Amino acid sequence: MRTIIALDSLKSNKDKITSLVERTCGLVAGYKLGWPNLIGTSPPKIVEAIKRPCPEKLLVVDLKLADIYYTMKTILDEFPDSIDAVIAHAFVGRRNALEELKHYLDMRDIRLVLVASMSHPGSKDVIDPCKDKILGTTRQIKPWGVVAPATRPENIRIMRRELGPGIKILSPGIGAQGAEPGDALRAGADYEIIGRMITTSPDPVQVLNKIIARHKSILNEY
Repeated sequence: MRTIIALDSLKSNKDKITSLVERTCGLVAGYKLGWPNLIGTSPPKIVEAIKRPCPEKLLVVDLKLADIYYTMKTILDEFPDSIDAVIAHAFVGRRNALEELKHYLDMRDIRLVLVASMSHPGSKDVIDPCKDKILGTTRQIKPWGVVAPATRPENIRIMRRELGPGIKILSPGIGAQGAEPGDALRAGADYEIIGRMITTSPDPVQVLNKIIARHKSILNEY
């Protein structure tokens, strides 16, 4: 399975989240929680809404952490150890930030994912021009994964070429933001993060089955 469902559009509605997870658990690699899911509820409760019906799949918490280490740790202290990965921004750098964060997450057996690029056009203005520094930081920190957008597959190719096969690439931007399922896999990504195409559909299982068939077809090409 290569799809990670982004749950943002379901906000903090635990019943809707659990219902979707129960229907799709066998069809996905995992789920991604964002800030919209956390507002108005406690992190342990919203994590339980996913992990209770589907404990074996990857749960990525997309906090896009971008602060000094103390603040990032203070936020993460609110989350249970059952989360599998956390997303932070690479641009905050190593010292008193990502180095300490990586060590803290390693002690909790939680994986670190760094944002190397974002899926919206504004990323071209600020984040993407710093790709060499972001790549350098990523090599030094050695996270489990990076985020590179399906909307710009050339960025995925750069990350795959420069970072090698040992770091996972997670790619958002599919569906509502313009990329098609399979675009990121074709460019070298490991997982595609897909949200509204699935979460707002009246039949998310049907949508996922079509995505799975598309993914299989593309992976067979390679």
